[in-house]
Amino acid sequence: MIIPVILSGGSGTRLFPMSRSLMPKQLLPLVSERTMLQETALRVPPAAGFGNPIVICNEDHRFLIAEQLRAVGVTPQAIMLEPAARNTAPAVAATALVALQGDPDALILVLASDHQIARPDAFLEAIGVAERVARQSRIVVFGITPTAPETGYGYIEQGAAIEGGAFAVAAFREKPDLATAEAYVAGGRHTWNSGMFLAPAALLLDELRRFEPEVVRACEDAVAAGARDLDFLRLSPAFAGSPSISLDYAVMERTDKGAVVPAAIGWSDVGSWSALWELGERDADGNVLVGDVISHNSRDTYVRTSGPLVATLGLKDVVVVATGDVVLVADRAQVQDVKAIVDRLKAQGRPEATSHTRAYRPWGWYETLALGDRFQVKQILVKPGARLSLQMHYHRAEHWVVVEGTGLITRDNQSELLHENQSTYIPLGAVHRLENPGKVPLRLIEVQSGSYLGEDDIVRLDDNYGRAPKAAE
Repeated sequence: MIIPVILSGGSGTRLFPMSRSLMPKQLLPLVSERTMLQETALRVPPAAGFGNPIVICNEDHRFLIAEQLRAVGVTPQAIMLEPAARNTAPAVAATALVALQGDPDALILVLASDHQIARPDAFLEAIGVAERVARQSRIVVFGITPTAPETGYGYIEQGAAIEGGAFAVAAFREKPDLATAEAYVAGGRHTWNSGMFLAPAALLLDELRRFEPEVVRACEDAVAAGARDLDFLRLSPAFAGSPSISLDYAVMERTDKGAVVPAAIGWSDVGSWSALWELGERDADGNVLVGDVISHNSRDTYVRTSGPLVATLGLKDVVVVATGDVVLVADRAQVQDVKAIVDRLKAQGRPEATSHTRAYRPWGWYETLALGDRFQVKQILVKPGARLSLQMHYHRAEHWVVVEGTGLITRDNQSELLHENQSTYIPLGAVHRLENPGKVPLRLIEVQSGSYLGEDDIVRLDDNYGRAPKAAE
């Protein structure tokens, strides 16, 4: 059976300000109403003969990933949590070990969680070709038929034909200059390296043992000492002892068992705002407008807002992206450098580098509406049947006003049920909990007051979601 392995550990800084480390691009609906992760999982459904997917990610995203998969009816075989980022080779090795526990003959289909494939039927056909080749003890990479002489992608040079449209891998080529890229495209023997692979899990591990044995040793220890945590498989800290190396460098550029299947599948790595402009539906003036946008006398622009109304006048070849707390305005030819903005924000210690005003939690979300000296106002949404941890604060008191639904409030040794337009007060130091016992979302406004309002002023006494005793909500 083919087991999809979805790599979801990226931070997606190139699509700032929508994509940030706590809400990266794979968890956002950028090219459809579904998120990139959801689209990836739905391309390889059990109905098409695939096994349930294995997803590997970091701890910060685990609840969002579980919720997004549940929302589209995908039941993962495992959601594996990396204790540290170690690039793709260790991630694939750990997932291969887990896949083999259920099927010693498993093929794993390694997919990025944040790529767009406009022709999913053609992708399934390419997987069919790759499966036949992989079962001949080959590690198959999907090569994307070039549509332009791109200098931002690595290339794969095709060798001898194998069968049914597959080729041996002659060489991997680094990102070329323009003249070299033009020669590659004109020659017809090079494809873009998609970073997607299909291979027998056991063969991949054997090749990793041959070239990078420390990777496999660390992953074997991490899986063996891993622990189940609710719906997650938490790899042990041994994983962090693996060398940080990509699967390309660790195996594909060194193995004699590589093969490539050229595929014209409408692929994009959605690596920049200019890529989203190319993917989007353009108006008569070449503009892609998403959200509450008014455009006048502007051409070839990408304008997106999830916050305020954005109006543009007389712009050309410009990207404008507005969220609730950041507005990015950039020359469309320079959006690859947006990471420099993120780096400057991180150097200044600004929260915009990592998080949005809306923060997601396993019980729902909260959004900061106002923040000033000794006060903060939040909107909080608690999902039906969910509850926050039992907790206390050393430095702040809280006032809650219910605006929708019903809330069960525990304060010290007392409980009360609050309905719409009712309120309560949580004094500084009180042990408290908020719960939604109803069948509709609970929405309330929280007003915090005190000397310190940071999210680390929480002493967690009991929690349904296995989180640490002292952490953010």
